[in-house]
Amino acid sequence: MVGVKMEFIRLAWLIPIFPAIAFFIIGFITKKFKGTSSAIAISGMALSLIFSLGVFYEVITSKVSINEPIEYAVSWLSVPVKIEAGVLIDPLTAIMLLIVTFIGLLVEIYSLGYMKGESGFSRFFANLSLFSSSMLGLVISNNYFQMFFFWELVGLCSYLLIGFYYERPSAVNANKKAFVANRVGDFGFLIGMLCLFMAFGTFNFRELAVNIPAYEDVAYLTIIALLIFAGPVAKSAQFPLHVWLPDAMEGPTPVSALIHAATMVAAGVYLLARGYILFSSLSEVSLVIAYIGGITAFMAGTIALVQRDLKRILAFSTMSQLGYMVMAMGVGGFTSGVFHLTSHAFFKALLFLGAGSIIHAIGVQDIFKMGGLIKKMKITSITFIIASLSLSGIPPLAGFFSKDEILTVTYEHGYIFLYYLGLATAFLTAFYMSRLVFVVFFGEEREKHSVHKIPWCMTMPLIILSFFSVLYGFVSETFASYIYFQTSEIPEANLMVMGESVAAAFGGILLGWIIYGKKVISSEALRVRFKPIHEFLYNQYYLNEFYNFLYEKGVLNISRLFQWCDRTIVDGIFDNTTSLISRTGAKLRLIHSGRVQTYALIFFIAIALIILWLAAPSLGGI
Repeated sequence: MVGVKMEFIRLAWLIPIFPAIAFFIIGFITKKFKGTSSAIAISGMALSLIFSLGVFYEVITSKVSINEPIEYAVSWLSVPVKIEAGVLIDPLTAIMLLIVTFIGLLVEIYSLGYMKGESGFSRFFANLSLFSSSMLGLVISNNYFQMFFFWELVGLCSYLLIGFYYERPSAVNANKKAFVANRVGDFGFLIGMLCLFMAFGTFNFRELAVNIPAYEDVAYLTIIALLIFAGPVAKSAQFPLHVWLPDAMEGPTPVSALIHAATMVAAGVYLLARGYILFSSLSEVSLVIAYIGGITAFMAGTIALVQRDLKRILAFSTMSQLGYMVMAMGVGGFTSGVFHLTSHAFFKALLFLGAGSIIHAIGVQDIFKMGGLIKKMKITSITFIIASLSLSGIPPLAGFFSKDEILTVTYEHGYIFLYYLGLATAFLTAFYMSRLVFVVFFGEEREKHSVHKIPWCMTMPLIILSFFSVLYGFVSETFASYIYFQTSEIPEANLMVMGESVAAAFGGILLGWIIYGKKVISSEALRVRFKPIHEFLYNQYYLNEFYNFLYEKGVLNISRLFQWCDRTIVDGIFDNTTSLISRTGAKLRLIHSGRVQTYALIFFIAIALIILWLAAPSLGGI
């Protein structure tokens, strides 16, 4: 690295600053000027993208590695403990900065058309800028404390953007649900982070990476790792804290594309990658992570089979793919998991933006009220189909390479059950996406819809993202050498795994074509025949009802018990003590009338009683 200039790396701290400045300018100065507000937001994100490209280039040319990153920091807090605010630049940071800023910029350009005419236009771009700043700050953090600070800001932005249409009760309920579910995971993250500090005396990632392997108290470290893992479970919508993500689709579709598909929900996977030394050094914790990811991937895939809402299908698909990434981290596939995180960002953002174009054009979200859109929306249809094929794992698209590498590392590391669970999920993914495509684009038009023209600012991001959805997979070997982390490089192709993966994908598409394309088998007849299973899946395994039951019977009853204790016992003790003192004072006050005659009488009676008491022994002897 000697002699290599690193101006952009040294200025990387500015990357989250640009959108933060945009947020403050829009929020306090240009809120009433929609065009100016959007221009400022897009300019801030464009500057962040330019600097991220500079950082990416310098990381490559200076051969910065994950084992030898570049770090610089300033003192943030020094009482009672020393905490730094710093920047950590390595290949993982550089690729995440590039993904967040690139997709963020495309989403903001897309939003010019999608949000046109909205009364909260400037507020939307202000909140989107704040989110981008928070996410970028999270990515460059060099310690857990700083990351947690931005982690919470990201959660706040999610709350604001999910509830953007705050006049809708469903949106308000959705953002509260997301906020509460994430607080559960974040509480575990916070406790684990503090316990980590108590054990090692630092929050710094590099210092922890050196000290963790030599730590002897494995049980304590296991507890810490599981507590920290609770944060990604909530943020990345993993079982059992996944219930908030489908409801989060109440927010504007560009929000779904950026926050709930490509960036925020990926923050949990990024945390697993950044703290990989902690999790991978504990085999039991890795096993828990792997199975949580595998279960989430399969469960979300089954639920997506029966959904009717376009955005909800994509939401469950996101959960399923995040499960793949988490599973990869658990089975030792660091690079494979990060590769799928980045490739997924492209085609899933494309799917959500394509869904937004459809909703913007015809005004409905129920796929069974659509049909024949391939004739009316050609660019949207073609780009959406490309993204669907990539998500399904059809070669040679990006999703095939990244998903196949996760399955390969799972199989070769001996997790056979998880491998077949992942294979089954691949089949389900291809089936529910082919169901969506055949119904929406090639199915008969069930209702007449007037299709509104899609502006260029919404079409251009679709074309760009489709380009990466096609070609990004070919960088797999380059990506492996770039992101390489110890012994976790992308494995060589396993022809058996590849064949089974492709067979599962084509099998799912074929079944979807038979049922929803050619209609050889009636989907309605299947629904009636398997009604209990359909209802079970449509109601998401009844987990929402289960949590409502726990809340009503558990949390509320416990709250009522504490309220009774507070009112009856705690308040009762103090209230009765006060009442006793008050009554005693009232009685004693009677002897303090202020009359001399009364005092003289009391004095005389007291003397008489004393004389009688003293004389009692002699009187008794008479």
